[in-house]
Amino acid sequence: MKSRKIYHLKVGKRTLVLGERTLVMGVLNVTPDSFSDGGKFFRVADAVKAALAMERAGADLLDIGAESTRPGSKGISVAEELGRLLPVLEALHKRLRIPISVDTQKASVATMALGAGAAILNDISGLKNDPRIAEVAARFGAPLILMHMRGTPRTMQKSPFAKNVMREVIGELRKSLVMARRAGVRKSQLIVDPGVGFGKSFAQNYELLARLPEIAKIGYPVLVGTSRKGFLGATLARGGKPLPPEQRLWGTAASVTASILNGAHIVRVHDVEEMAQVAKVADCVLHSKLRP
Repeated sequence: MKSRKIYHLKVGKRTLVLGERTLVMGVLNVTPDSFSDGGKFFRVADAVKAALAMERAGADLLDIGAESTRPGSKGISVAEELGRLLPVLEALHKRLRIPISVDTQKASVATMALGAGAAILNDISGLKNDPRIAEVAARFGAPLILMHMRGTPRTMQKSPFAKNVMREVIGELRKSLVMARRAGVRKSQLIVDPGVGFGKSFAQNYELLARLPEIAKIGYPVLVGTSRKGFLGATLARGGKPLPPEQRLWGTAASVTASILNGAHIVRVHDVEEMAQVAKVADCVLHSKLRP
């Protein structure tokens, strides 16, 4: 167990310190079909209420997604994505104090979102779907999260898995980082995400968590999202049936703890209040072990 490297992330007019403690990113899906909470926050009023509740519960960041990326999902148009996203951003303007990240794979959506008050871009395709997202991030000076995904949401759990998951994840993240830097994104504004659950076998997801320090060696802050994911449901199966997403709280807690102890700077979660407690305790263990 090694200390996390400290990073300083410029987010609008503020600077976030990454590494002194784990930051909790709340997940808000304004979709009708996300794997865990699809339809729950599709109405603007419900989304706003949930966002403010996450802030009160201890979220440091809020990640809003308007296009489902669950396994097997199909993409939606720019117009549909913006139609879901912009009303929520407008309703949260000057009401939410924590920075908003937007989960999108489209440069045009990214541009509109940043103009409407979002501060961070989160691209699950690692610039594969639309490399121009890096140009948007550079133009706005916005932090950019680059995630590894094998295939697309529609195919990622059907295509053959990588023979060496660590080699592929690290190699592809490095390629994404090079693309972002060439587009003008400052090194200090980049975050990497190994993409737990995105085109990996259940065993590979656990391998990624166990070997997070190797990903941290790339030299960028690490974000990890394990919340309620399928590999936890499979592990906790009852009677041969995967545990439903809403019953994966304790499995999520264990995976969040493992992520933090292995170097994650940010954890992306649905259950903010509970995982904020988990992160606080895991941070105490981490810092205790670092003392001579």
